[in-house]
Amino acid sequence: MTDTSATLGPLEFLHGRWVVGDAGKPHWVEFRRDGLYQHESHAEGQLVPWSRIMLGMHLTMGSKYPAKGSNGFGGLLGGLPGPWRGRGSGYLHMTLRHPYENWIARFDRHPRHYPGAHLVFLDLLTRQVIDAGQAHLLGDPEWLGRVVARLAPQRPRGWRGMREAVTRAVEAEA
Repeated sequence: MTDTSATLGPLEFLHGRWVVGDAGKPHWVEFRRDGLYQHESHAEGQLVPWSRIMLGMHLTMGSKYPAKGSNGFGGLLGGLPGPWRGRGSGYLHMTLRHPYENWIARFDRHPRHYPGAHLVFLDLLTRQVIDAGQAHLLGDPEWLGRVVARLAPQRPRGWRGMREAVTRAVEAEA
């Protein structure tokens, strides 16, 4: 059973599928059984099969290439109350094979705040699953729902605690 109320930063369960970003806005990403689907309002979307994704996935907020860390200035503003709430974009960065290319999937923010721990969990979860050769699990809504339900309420301290929490959540669903 999937916990439909759980979210992990920009990842949410919506109408029976897991999506990254606000599906009511022009840019969002869907985790499908057959791959990652980039939705664009002005063009036909693009499907990337899970088997093409290699070397993990990296999440950035506010800027495609922030100078430091994973958040650009716009990413920080989009989480604050006031006129900037929900504005800006996030990006999923990945390396694809056959042919090899760096690919970036853009998504629009939700108006809700993304807890920092959730952003780190999402980044670590996608990296860990892809690096283990199990990227297709991200397209299994039940599996992903159980992992998100385990991770969402946690607030471990430090990178090591966060990595261990993700590892425990993934191993519990193996």
